Amino acid sequence: MGVDVDGDGTDEHSWSVDPEDEQGAAVVAALGRQMRARREALGMRVGDLAAAIQYGEALIYKVEGGKRIAKPEYLDKVDEALEAGGLIRAMREDLGRVRYPKKVRDLARMEALAVEVAGYSIHHVHGLLQTEACARAMFEMRQPTYSVDEVERFVAARQARWSIFNRTPAPTLSFVHEESTLRRPIGGTMVWRQQLERLLEVSELRNMSFQVMPLDREVHAGMDGGIDVLKFGDGTAVGRSEGAFNGRPVSDAKRLRILELRYGIIRAQALSPRESRAFIEHLLGDT
Repeated sequence: MGVDVDGDGTDEHSWSVDPEDEQGAAVVAALGRQMRARREALGMRVGDLAAAIQYGEALIYKVEGGKRIAKPEYLDKVDEALEAGGLIRAMREDLGRVRYPKKVRDLARMEALAVEVAGYSIHHVHGLLQTEACARAMFEMRQPTYSVDEVERFVAARQARWSIFNRTPAPTLSFVHEESTLRRPIGGTMVWRQQLERLLEVSELRNMSFQVMPLDREVHAGMDGGIDVLKFGDGTAVGRSEGAFNGRPVSDAKRLRILELRYGIIRAQALSPRESRAFIEHLLGDT
């Protein structure tokens, strides 16, 4: 549905550009210049285009100036109004990709290539396993607060990463979660019930191992923080832990062995996958 041509519509019909993402900003600026060049080649003023597509002039100026990332429906209308024959509509994939923060794009790219994904979570459900409602609640409670636009951007980025579950061949997935991550009702009771149900659902996947680390363990190898390890088909890997190597990603064999050693012990100390499923079912029964 369109907006008044005198209105802005900036937040509703576009996404913000991350000023620290030079690569993404360059893509947005280049595509904006292409749209402006097409409009000017037709002798069309901004006001004429605004009237044709029923969006505010301010939004058009910001999109053409590389200040905002246009949403797909905006590109569709501009393509038709400028008689571009699909050339502007074809920008949807490029713009859709750079709407996500660069660090998230890099992570999603690595996850898309990984043949093994392992994660140990201590504060919240792992991002790859969160429902949309839980992810939204997580971002909305952050302090300092994110803007509405930023929340939507981060939620969409997280959803994009979930494509890992539809890959063929499927990667091997292994996750261990602290019991506390499953007891805190992030987003409220209904949101949290849906999250627990989601965990039960993915735990049934043949390529998935999901385990719970109970609070009553007296010996625990994960006290230094969460762990993530991605392994690739060429034998390389990358890992990260909050409490090791200053929290920076590592890829050398010596440091990776340390992370894998810790993760292996954590898995041995946690409940088995079957016991973990029973634990989640018990939590659902109590909510």
